[in-house]
Amino acid sequence: MLPSGVFNTKYELDLAILRTRTQWVLLALGLVAVFSMPLYTSTYWMVQITTLAITIVAVLGLHVLTGLCGQISIGHAAFMGVGAYTAGILATNYGVNGWLCPPICALSAGVAGLIFGLPCFRLKGFYLAVSTLAASFIIEWCIKHFDTVTGGYRYKSVEPLSIGGVEFYSNAAFFSLVIVVLILATYVAKNIQRTAAGRAFVAIRDNELAAEVSGINIFRYKMLAFFVGCAFAGVAGWLWAYQQTTITPTDFQLSNSLLYLGVLVIGGWGSTAGVYMGATFLWFLDIMIRDQVAPALEGIIPEVHYLGAITIGVVVIAFVILEPRGLAYRWEKIKMYYRLHPYSFWAR
Repeated sequence: MLPSGVFNTKYELDLAILRTRTQWVLLALGLVAVFSMPLYTSTYWMVQITTLAITIVAVLGLHVLTGLCGQISIGHAAFMGVGAYTAGILATNYGVNGWLCPPICALSAGVAGLIFGLPCFRLKGFYLAVSTLAASFIIEWCIKHFDTVTGGYRYKSVEPLSIGGVEFYSNAAFFSLVIVVLILATYVAKNIQRTAAGRAFVAIRDNELAAEVSGINIFRYKMLAFFVGCAFAGVAGWLWAYQQTTITPTDFQLSNSLLYLGVLVIGGWGSTAGVYMGATFLWFLDIMIRDQVAPALEGIIPEVHYLGAITIGVVVIAFVILEPRGLAYRWEKIKMYYRLHPYSFWAR
């Protein structure tokens, strides 16, 4: 529902993401606040927020694959690992400039997604999820055993990004780079929904049989969803490699893939805003447990380091039961309640 007094008189206005002056002002103020964070934020929080932004880039790809097209993937972190190791191999083994790596990382992760997405033509639902689960183990095995290329069980190092003699090694400089990539990734993910491919994705998600009867090439669009979704993960892997400067196989385990799915469940399937909400919610929850709750309970609860994973699991289950449409849906209800005042009972 649009704010009171706002009408779409042109097709371009109906397609616009930001439709009011207030929205443009809020966007400008938000960008100023974000890019000025290095001026008033400690190093610890800069690193944490940068990691959050990289996570959102990866989950935006899962949003395209699972949220829009309905193809459940439990190996998304592995495709992020493909992008990270592609960047490491190109930079370390072949001396490729790090700035040239993003499209190659996206392509390599996308091709890996195509390979493991092939069963989607015959499988769906739980069975497709199990087949993508294999990607997590197969890719990890390849990384560990092709040690002459990947470094195997050892870490692989990359040199910091630099341009014009300026190294993107400091937290502030790299943070700005990650935010720019995040904005571009969000713009692409948001606009995919407005394309013919995006509408085909949603049709396949909602009713695959009806989509096929309507003339949609199911296999083609499923494979496209796998490629695009995993390409996002590849770019996130490139960012991760240059943030950490050292990468290991343990950075891209199955638990990370499950966490990304949890972000979609909490934020809301099929919502770009939900990706931000879900990722931020779990990020704050994890930091609070790790830095505040776990130290206080150390010595009282055995194996307290598992408390974060247990809590996140309980929260995801609670959302599935109590708010299956996620935080994004609840936020839309709150906005509708406010806009319909004093007739807010219509928003219930």
